[in-house]
Order: sequence, then structure tokens, then C-alpha cells
Amino acid sequence: MLFTGLVSVTFRSLSPEEIVSLAAQAGLDGIEWGGDVHVPPGDLRLAGQVRAMTESAGLQVSSYGSYYRVGDDNNFSLVLDSADALGAPAIRIWAGSVGSAEADDDSRRRIVEEIQRMAELSQQRGIGLSLEFHDGTLADTEVSAVSLIRSIASNNVKLYWQPQPEVSPQRNLTTLTAFLPWLSNVHVFHYDERRRQQPLKVGNTAWQSYTDVLRSTDKPRYLLLEFVKDGEIGQFLEDASVLKNIVRQVREDESGF
Repeated sequence: MLFTGLVSVTFRSLSPEEIVSLAAQAGLDGIEWGGDVHVPPGDLRLAGQVRAMTESAGLQVSSYGSYYRVGDDNNFSLVLDSADALGAPAIRIWAGSVGSAEADDDSRRRIVEEIQRMAELSQQRGIGLSLEFHDGTLADTEVSAVSLIRSIASNNVKLYWQPQPEVSPQRNLTTLTAFLPWLSNVHVFHYDERRRQQPLKVGNTAWQSYTDVLRSTDKPRYLLLEFVKDGEIGQFLEDASVLKNIVRQVREDESGF
């Protein structure tokens, strides 16, 4: 089952109240709350307030975008406490701060072991971990990300996916398919080959092919809008409409209507 949502850091200058209002106006299902601005780690009162306002608006907390970098940070207990207070079912983290091509075996081993420890602590709270698929981490390529998740070998650790602008839609499809056994949520955007953000409708065909892959499993996951062209609210509302139409088509096809 696919759900729609907004990554709150898309609009870092807006307050949590404004983020909730905007997501509700767009008719989305949930919000991934960022830990760098909107719900800082350790501010449990704020986390509880943001959870309450999210749920009061009929929205779900899809996840906590913690920006926690494994191996660099030492405040995971604060991140975990905030995710718990926020009611987040999962925490998005970064697999270190060195790309897979530069990392040696020892640093990779240490990151694997730390994530395993974090996974155990998170599981005690009923919260999952998800590694972001991102440059400058050990989850920066399909091969490295899959190898990393296999090494961690925890049912409580998943992978995020997002398209890589520098490769073809077909290559992105290949990576998405490889991630499916461990896939949690997806970050949604569309860039051209020069990494310039475009309206989501320009990538409509590619995203329809991505959702065709996602519908091959019945696991619930969020498609989360992350950033919009020029950071404009009007563009966000347009992109949200495009995303909802894509997901609506999937739901209609699955129901047979």
C-alpha cells in the first residue's frame, strides 16, 4: 500500500504548524519530520506537541528524519527518545560520512556494528531504522547499500530509495528493484541531468514506472515529497497533486476499478 507525504525540511523556514497546515491542504497522508530544524533531538516536549498537531490534522508521522550520521554523532539516545515522543515508526539515518569508494574495511565494520547496536535499542521501542541512499555514505551505490544491509543482517534496518539524477530512469529502476526486499520509504523529486530541480510532472512517466515496481509488493510505504522547484509553495501543491494522481492510479488498478 502506497501513502503520500511531505519531508518537512522541504520548507525549513516554516513552523511545524505551517508544515501541518500545508500537508493537510495538499491532501497528503503524512509527514516525515526533520530533526535539524522542526523537531531537534532531545526536545521531547516539542516532539509531543508536533505529534499531537500532526494527528489532530488527520495526518500520520511517517518517520523521523534525524540526520544522524553513524560513526560521527554520539547522541542517538536523544534521537531515539525524540522519535518515540513523536510517534515515529522509523528513524532515517546516514551510514557514516565517507563514500563507499573511500571507506576501508575497518571503518565499514565499525559502522555495521554501531548500526546493529542502534537497531537493538530501537527495536526495544518498536521503532525501525532506515538508511538513506545518499552520496558520501556507505549507502551511496546499489552494490554498497545492498552489501551493507546484508552485513547488518537486522530485520529492524531498512533502506530508503530516491532516484539518482545522473543516471537513466532504467538504471534507477534497477536499483529500486534491488532494494525492494529491504525498502521502507521513498523520497520523491525530479531533477534533470544537470541536477536542476524540475516540476514533478516532468518526471511523471519515470515515477509511474517506479510505482509499477513498488506495487509488486504489498508492504505499506510512504512516497515523500522532498524539496520542490524554487522552494515555492505553489509548486509543492502542484507536485502533491501529481503524486496523488500517480498513487491513485495504483490504488485503482489494484482494486480493479
